[in-house]
Amino acid sequence: MSVVRGSDETLVIRLAGTWALATGLPSPDPVQRELASGRARAVAFDTRDLRTWDSAVVTFLARVTEVCRERGVPLDRAGLPQGLQRLLRLAEAVPERPGIRRGADRKGWLERLGASAIAWAQGARQALTFLGEVTLAAARLGRGKARLRAQDLALFIQSCGVDALPIVTLISVLVGMILAFVGAVQLLRFGAQIYVADLVAIAMVREMGCIMTAIIMAGRTGSGFAAQLGTMKVTQEIDAFTTLGIPAMDFLVLPRLISLGLMMPLLTVYADVLGILGGGVVSVGMLGLTPLQYGREAAQALTLVSCATGVGKSVVFGALIAIAGCQRGMECGQSSSAVGDAATSAVVTSIVLVVVADGLFAVVFNILGI
Repeated sequence: MSVVRGSDETLVIRLAGTWALATGLPSPDPVQRELASGRARAVAFDTRDLRTWDSAVVTFLARVTEVCRERGVPLDRAGLPQGLQRLLRLAEAVPERPGIRRGADRKGWLERLGASAIAWAQGARQALTFLGEVTLAAARLGRGKARLRAQDLALFIQSCGVDALPIVTLISVLVGMILAFVGAVQLLRFGAQIYVADLVAIAMVREMGCIMTAIIMAGRTGSGFAAQLGTMKVTQEIDAFTTLGIPAMDFLVLPRLISLGLMMPLLTVYADVLGILGGGVVSVGMLGLTPLQYGREAAQALTLVSCATGVGKSVVFGALIAIAGCQRGMECGQSSSAVGDAATSAVVTSIVLVVVADGLFAVVFNILGI
């Protein structure tokens, strides 16, 4: 649903696509805002792109009719299909009984539970569909048939890598200092302050480096992907790609997925080094260790398996963040507020996926003895 204003101050409501109760109803708030401005002399409809519909569109039109009646704005139904016009006349043939809507919006716990289950099932189906489309796009890339530009890939690599260094630097150093300080408070009781280096090195390399970098990139880059693609969805640029025969998955999603997947391991290694250095600042300044003692102890604590564990997890985290951000952006609604909702949902989904994946990695690594 979109609202445009004609040259004669007529507000034209365009209905397109499939309208079904299962997919939900758009809000009539955009129509109300336009009518509240007082500049609309009449309301008309454009349904040339309306494909299939059920009683959902009748419910929406009934709401719009009520809004127009309250504002005293004439409503022209000539642009609606004949079947819709007959249904609306039939719905208005018998006046609504007073007080019939009292308590209609109150939902019982069972209804709310069912609605939540249906919404969850729809979300899971959409996620699996999007994941399948990404897999097919990756297969086309492997065969050399994907349509994407190297310039776009280079731009996203810069955005996901170099431009993210300042915030990664700040967070990594602070996390390393916090780990060292917490460890020092406890280990000083036993005179084992030298093991602060082991604590900081192992914690940063195995867990904190990759997961903190992932959370930073989820809030910075994942939300950016959702906002960019959501804006393109609102301005119908993605529809233009489809019209031109260019797969949106190849041109828009793959460069973002590849760039974040490549940059996350590098950012994680960078965060690990800075976190260990941050812990060294606390150890040298608070515990009296020399830089040589701290560095030697940290190097002895680290193993190749620990380093590979953190870097390997970062690749998975980067892919999850990119997929979540792109999915929310591609599924964005047609209103400007939907872009913000998509960005918020992308951040929440990315962080949840990262934490769940990290927990699964911990269980698997414990079983394997890594």
